[in-house]
Amino acid sequence: MDIGDSQMQAQASGAAIYVVDDDDGVRAAVLDLLQAEGYAPRGFAAGADFVAGVGGEAPSCLVCDMHMPGLDGFAVAAALAREGIDIPVIFMTGFGTIPMSVRAMKAGAVEFLTKPVVPDALLGAVREALAIDAARLGGRRELAELRRRHASLTPRERETMQLVIGGLLNKQVADALGVSEIMAKTHKRKVMEKMAARSLPDLVRHAERLHIVKTRSR
Repeated sequence: MDIGDSQMQAQASGAAIYVVDDDDGVRAAVLDLLQAEGYAPRGFAAGADFVAGVGGEAPSCLVCDMHMPGLDGFAVAAALAREGIDIPVIFMTGFGTIPMSVRAMKAGAVEFLTKPVVPDALLGAVREALAIDAARLGGRRELAELRRRHASLTPRERETMQLVIGGLLNKQVADALGVSEIMAKTHKRKVMEKMAARSLPDLVRHAERLHIVKTRSR
């Protein structure tokens, strides 16, 4: 094995690939194919088990059967969306239709493959999905850091943040909190420091990413 092959296998082993299919034979075949390429995939027989076990910060993708008891492919994708888990999905089906493929693409699928899946087609789709997710990974890490910073705020600091991003001046923030203007400035300064915000517009952008609702003047 040359250096290039070694690097590719190292990158592959760091990826998180999930294979969800209730057919034991199909699931095993897909897992074997991916393992032969240097990946370390995880298999699940049920969509609900996958949704409960998904996680991690590595570039990820999901290879998912469309027709399964319990959660089908679309239900699995919807469950991920509800949990705020945004990873590329490759759908597989034994009997696909054009409307189904259109619906899959609208749901954000990277690829829609018909069983029996052509190995090269699946591997190509997996490489594309992992490349897409690798590009998204930086954004996910930034969001996770913002959530950690917001969680470090005290209840009073969170209230202050909502008031500040709503456009209130220091005196208005003080009146809304029932504290002195000096104390309001102190709360605001701590919010800016903990949220690593260099300016008010910066804090507003952080709040928008966290879907924090503004509190406006009364």
